[in-house]
Amino acid sequence: MEKQQYIDRAEHALYKVYNRFPMVFDHGEGVKLYDTDGQEYLDFGAGIAVMGLGYSCDEVKNAVKEQMDKLPHISNLFYNEPAISAGEKLLAVSQMDKVFFTNSGTEAIEGALKIAKRYAYNKGMAPDYEIIAMKHSFHGRSLGALSVTGNDHYQEPFAPLIPNIRFAEFNNLDSVKALFSDKTCAVIMETIQGEGGIYPATEEFIKGVRALCDEHDALLMLDEIQCGMGRSGEMFAWQDYGVKPDVMTTAKALGNGTPVGAFLACGKAATAMVPGDHGTTYGGNPLVCAAANAVLDVFKEKNIVGHVKEVGAYLYEKLEELVAEYDCVIAHRGKGLIQGLEFNSAVGPVVTNALLEQHLVLISAGANIIRFVPPLVIEKADVDEMVVRLKAAIEAVK
Repeated sequence: MEKQQYIDRAEHALYKVYNRFPMVFDHGEGVKLYDTDGQEYLDFGAGIAVMGLGYSCDEVKNAVKEQMDKLPHISNLFYNEPAISAGEKLLAVSQMDKVFFTNSGTEAIEGALKIAKRYAYNKGMAPDYEIIAMKHSFHGRSLGALSVTGNDHYQEPFAPLIPNIRFAEFNNLDSVKALFSDKTCAVIMETIQGEGGIYPATEEFIKGVRALCDEHDALLMLDEIQCGMGRSGEMFAWQDYGVKPDVMTTAKALGNGTPVGAFLACGKAATAMVPGDHGTTYGGNPLVCAAANAVLDVFKEKNIVGHVKEVGAYLYEKLEELVAEYDCVIAHRGKGLIQGLEFNSAVGPVVTNALLEQHLVLISAGANIIRFVPPLVIEKADVDEMVVRLKAAIEAVK
């Protein structure tokens, strides 16, 4: 079937909430994607930071195939071994106390918000308690997650949302202090803002917010859905700061393409909810937890985090060179393999040219930032090839 035929069928059948690129991908191998015409593409988007171990990872594929033959689903009315094992492994690398598996990152945020609300309820706080979130943040598209997403454009069509959410400036501790009161039950933020432009938290800021939460007996909730699972050069980005959240969320690379996320809690947050407070039909089923198990095993066996530190430093160096070479590139920031280049104009033409002409998959973070979130298994040679193709795309549209 011709590519345009696939596109026409999709436009007829699928709900129109995406502006998709005119591309139909068929399969992947390692860090390469292949379209229905057999053309090869170098992928530096990883399905929006999902395919951490690359495409067609044997360990994950085999684990999912074996589990499908045994038992894909049983419901949470019963125990299942893959969920138990994946839970133990995830707690070991995060040093949290309890985990709840979800279907997605957005659902993990929903669970985190419920912990915050239940915690406030358990303390006997008045029902007008408040949650502090950050401007320019992104936590998901469900109504709860959207309520703490600091972007008016996303929120306005769906108002009214959850009430009593207050928005502070990321990396501005004074703005957080100004919002804290005896009504504050939690602060939620990304450790590294992703959609908002690839802004890592400063050490002063994240430690200061941790101290404020301790002082006011509020929960610190860190969203590690995009920046976690090794992407920053630590298993979870907060581990680089010497702080620990009360609640954290993860997803994306946890399943390497299978729909699994999780929220984790420790200390006082780990006992906030009780049986009957939360649930899910598919979350934590044997199939997706078999994938998560395999992912966590590969991370350990192949020292993925160490590899990210090495290749991430090389990527940082090469992107710094682009800042020096091109006047249209005005800033560069990030950690590990979550980095961004800021341009002085919209990056849509560069991203589109890179895809269609240079066979390089890139994604943006806002109108004028290119986001680099490749598979965590890329090599330095892949970085070099990406730079060649990116330069060609910039030259074609500048």
